[in-house]
Amino acid sequence: MSHESGKNAACELIVVRHGETTWNALGKQQGQLDSPLSPLGIRQAEAIAARLADEEFDFLYSSDLLRAHSTSERIAAATGHDIIPEPGLRERHLGIFQTLTMQEVRKRYPEDYARFESGDPDYVIPQGESARQRHDRAVAAVAAIAARHPAGRVVIVTHGGILQSLFRRAVGIPLEAPRAFKLYNASLNTFFIDSVSWTLGTWGDIFHLRDLGTMDDF
Repeated sequence: MSHESGKNAACELIVVRHGETTWNALGKQQGQLDSPLSPLGIRQAEAIAARLADEEFDFLYSSDLLRAHSTSERIAAATGHDIIPEPGLRERHLGIFQTLTMQEVRKRYPEDYARFESGDPDYVIPQGESARQRHDRAVAAVAAIAARHPAGRVVIVTHGGILQSLFRRAVGIPLEAPRAFKLYNASLNTFFIDSVSWTLGTWGDIFHLRDLGTMDDF
């Protein structure tokens, strides 16, 4: 495996969204609560693990939430890496929305639902986070991982919201802009980060899921 050298050597990050969960399948908002991988999610995790078994990489980081850690366990079993937990990779805290479907949120909390749907990145869900707070946390956590491993190759297992923040940071899409890209469960996405810039490599690669299918974040 060849790595770049020099002051601005880039760290290559292979970023994976966790496999489908039981709450994904039911349309429930998970946020920072735990729900297990669904039977399909387990197969998706096994599929991304089999794909990464053929890749050389240096470290395996994961959100410490159950769905990401369960996906990481499959990868670790296939590659022999230890899992390094990173709380900064957790999904956005969705506060009072957690455990509810969006239809239930609309009925119970119509004003908060409207503010959430407006796309205002500074709207803080009661007892939760704003999109900007999640974004700043995610970007800082991933930048720290990249700085820790210059010229390295690192796998990160995380969540749809975190992937969204990384994509926006790399491509330069403002938080206020509507999402016009997919966030597939168990997708493979790559970024190159050095001390100066973030560059998108691969986005939304789901070839390994061609016989299983996958779900976009919502």
